[in-house]
Amino acid sequence: MIGSQFVRFAVAGVVGFVVDAALLYLALACGFGFFAGRIVSFMGAVWVTWRINRRHTFRERPERSVWVEWWRYMLSMLGGASVNYAAYSIVVLTVQGLRLVPLIAVACGSVAGMFVNFFAAKFWAFRK
Repeated sequence: MIGSQFVRFAVAGVVGFVVDAALLYLALACGFGFFAGRIVSFMGAVWVTWRINRRHTFRERPERSVWVEWWRYMLSMLGGASVNYAAYSIVVLTVQGLRLVPLIAVACGSVAGMFVNFFAAKFWAFRK
């Protein structure tokens, strides 16, 4: 069961990655910097992945209010977010001169935080 859940979680993560990168480029175009823009884009990606994961990945979840579930999910993503943001920051600060730096940095951060986020979601946010 964990294997199939992880695959669905990874698919949701790919959708989240696309949302994250798109919102980051939008934030950068609006004048946000690499770091403030990433906070905005991360929040959008978390909301999208929560919607996908609650419907498809963790279908057998406890009965609780959607509001409580959202906050549990959001809090559970903070561990992975720390790993994600650290990896993102390292890439942004060390790779210079490429137009794709934001995209590469988001990808590195997403992969780095994925496992932490999966186990946090499975064993805390959506735990029965």
